[in-house]
Amino acid sequence: MKLFRISAAALVCAVALTSCGNGSGTGSTASEKSVSDIVIENIMTRRSVRQYQPVAVGRDTMKTILECGINAPNGMNRQSWEIRVVDSPEFINGLTELYVKANPRAAEDPSFKNMFRNAPTVVFIAHDPSYDMSSIDCGLLGENMILSAWSMGIGSCCLGGPVRFMKSPEAADYLKRLGFSEGYELLYCIGFGYPAESPAAKDRDASKIQFVD
Repeated sequence: MKLFRISAAALVCAVALTSCGNGSGTGSTASEKSVSDIVIENIMTRRSVRQYQPVAVGRDTMKTILECGINAPNGMNRQSWEIRVVDSPEFINGLTELYVKANPRAAEDPSFKNMFRNAPTVVFIAHDPSYDMSSIDCGLLGENMILSAWSMGIGSCCLGGPVRFMKSPEAADYLKRLGFSEGYELLYCIGFGYPAESPAAKDRDASKIQFVD
């Protein structure tokens, strides 16, 4: 398995966000829409994807997504995250075998391919728990990646269940292979891939929003 660590570079992530490559537009061309229209459409059309085409996202494309991620807002520029990217079938399938052994009912689903909601590329995000806002920073990091990916036609799904399993004794060797720095803890992961489904939107409860005078 090869890991790559992305250094901060001068990349304008708005290019990815405004490409709107997910094919879910209303028929207007990008030139007919304002940048704000494109960004809002990208946010409002994004869906969590759980079925993917059997091909990993190219590493050059992932580098763009990751650069968008590390350019997220973060407290005092601490950048209190570490990221590991896995697109190795050997890693994903080997870990999945252990997961299925511990959770045999998971494989009863005929659509089940791997424990990462079938994604061929997985991004693992760890945080520095000594900083009490690090989990928020990591959430902002992930949202940047998810939205930039969607703008390029790449689906994603945030995942917590696989992380709980990776912290178990059965998966200790795989967690170690991610090579996070001492003191960092795996927080969550995101599966990425080219969608093989078009999930419908689920209702949001707008009553939870209130303006305070």
